Parts: sequence; structure tokens; C-alpha cells
Amino acid sequence: MNILIVEDNQELANEVRDFLSRNGYLCTLAKNCEQALDAFAGTDYDAMLLDLGLPDGDGFEVLKEVRKSKSKIAVIVITARGEIDDRVNGLELGADDYLTKPFALTELNARLFAVIRRLHGFVLNELEIHGFKLQLQDYKVSYQGNTISLTKKEFDIFQYLVLNKNRVITRLQLTEHIWGDVLELNSDSNFIDVHVRNLRKKLDKFVSIPWFETVRNVGYCINS
Repeated sequence: MNILIVEDNQELANEVRDFLSRNGYLCTLAKNCEQALDAFAGTDYDAMLLDLGLPDGDGFEVLKEVRKSKSKIAVIVITARGEIDDRVNGLELGADDYLTKPFALTELNARLFAVIRRLHGFVLNELEIHGFKLQLQDYKVSYQGNTISLTKKEFDIFQYLVLNKNRVITRLQLTEHIWGDVLELNSDSNFIDVHVRNLRKKLDKFVSIPWFETVRNVGYCINS
């Protein structure tokens, strides 16, 4: 999962990033409204952790712009403001949850996972597609009780395509989701194709997967 952390307190931002990274998330930091909106415009994020008191404006303005875009990104407002009016305002503007500082990182992790689950319409810690079951927090895939050994990258690709089933996902989108913004995409590089090819081989050992489609010169699509 790809997370945008909008927080001007560098120490707190680093602490949250490091914790979430250890829990399998890809994290990008933004320290003000301008950086947040620039990052949001350039990458498909699954969730945003949004501070309200930013140096160049109010986080609510970022939230307004995000919701104008019709993006389905999950937004958790994180702030030192504890007033009821602020909470109500944030929720009315489209925030999915509200967390007041100081907070426990374990609570943040639980709330983040909960809003992402609701966003993608599943209730349990599991996705299923054509008999394959993905256990999201354990990074495990099985078919009819048989565990399939996937690398972390293969699991992340499979999960992202399943979450976006019936939608063509480009190689660039996969790159940004799996590697974040730390990797420059070389148009001649085939690293995505290699991971997808290996994933397909492992799935195909159990059952034919014609529903795992390659869209020529674009990317991939898993059809339901």
C-alpha cells in the first residue's frame, strides 16, 4: 500500500514513516500543502495521513482539493486540534477518520488498515479471486488450501491488481505503487514484466489464469 504522509514535524513524520515501512507500507513525505498536492497529483496513493497545521496553509484546503479530484484515496486527519468542530468539519469535507495527537503508532496502523479495507470493500483480512486467497497482513497466497510461495514484490503486484480488478493498471502505476518514487522508470526496463512473469508461472501451476491479462504496450488487468 502506498501512503502519503503530510506532516511538517520532521521528527514525527520520520517516526511514522519508519514504523509504517516496517509494516509493509510504501511511504512518501510532504511537509506542506504545496508538496502534498504536488505529490498527490503525480502518484496514485491508497491513503493520506494529513496534518492540519501546515506552514503554508490549512490541511483542510488539501482535503478539499483531494475530494474535488474524485479520488478514492483514504484520508486520516492527524492533528493536535481536538475540538469537536474541527472533527466534524474534517469528516464533512470527506475525511475517513480523525486521530488526535499524541497517538500510539499501533492505533494509527489499525485505523489505517481499517479505512483501506472499507475503501476497497472488503471486511476481513483476506481477498479472493478465482479461488486464490490473499491474506493481506500475513503476505500469504493460497489455492484450495495449498500455500503459494511468492516474493514480497510478487505479492504486492498481485494484491494491487486484485484490488483494482477489471481496471487496466499501467507499468508506471505498478512501479510507483511497488517501489514508490525512489526508482526512476526506464522505458527500456522490463523489471515489472519479470516480476509479473514469475508471478504468473507460480499461479499457473495450480490453475489456468486467462483472467490475468496483459494489455499490450500498456500494462496488466485482472478480470473478475
